Amino acid sequence: MVDQTRSRLSHLELWQSWKEEEDLDARKQLIEHYLPLVDYVSSRMAVGLPKNVTKDDLASNGAMGLIDAIEKFDYRRGLQFETYASWRIRGAIIDGLRQGDWVPRSVRDKAKKMEDAYAVLEQRNLRSATDDEICAYLNISDKEFQQMLQEVAVAAVFSLEDPIREEESETRLTLLVDDKAVSPESMVHETYLKDSLSYGIEKLTEKERTVVSLFYYEDLSLSEIAEVMCLSPSRISQLHSKAILRLRGALAKQKEQLLQNG
Repeated sequence: MVDQTRSRLSHLELWQSWKEEEDLDARKQLIEHYLPLVDYVSSRMAVGLPKNVTKDDLASNGAMGLIDAIEKFDYRRGLQFETYASWRIRGAIIDGLRQGDWVPRSVRDKAKKMEDAYAVLEQRNLRSATDDEICAYLNISDKEFQQMLQEVAVAAVFSLEDPIREEESETRLTLLVDDKAVSPESMVHETYLKDSLSYGIEKLTEKERTVVSLFYYEDLSLSEIAEVMCLSPSRISQLHSKAILRLRGALAKQKEQLLQNG
């Protein structure tokens, strides 16, 4: 989207004017130019959220994320602003949802129980846990298991984007752009995180790996993934939920082992 005021400056000149001269008009033009990103991200994240969460709520938080991205982005590094901004926008929306405590405590508790079940069984058996094994471990029926999956599905959408540490805003999937050069400590932490995620992904079934790849790396919505895989949206939601529960369980076990060996 190119407006009339932006036409007087090239894209690079806008960044130069804002970053090097603190030109507020250039900053305003950058915000206006990238606002469609907020609409795109908020629309994608609105799918599957409770009805009491409106798209306007998401967009409002997302706009703050866009502004934060424009404040912190270093155009001189030659990186794609759209990628960086999209994650900042998502992070701001998730922060807003988290502060609103939109996921009931009971749902969080169920997600934690399922996450622990996957972690224990898959470490014990050294393979992916089946639905029947999870049901037996939790002492629930298959019908109850499917119901639990539906209940935790919405919470699972953002699970990989929880903060790496509670006091920080960086998440497991925002290891894309640092505001400054990476320190040796950060490199070690990032390497450990990637290794842990790789370990967890190996535990996923083929369909679960496909869903994770298409959702988090190809930027498809769950409904779009359903079309690609010729499955129902509810089935994709279940596969996504199980994948995230497996990954979180694997990450928790890896962290536990690291602390024990440290």
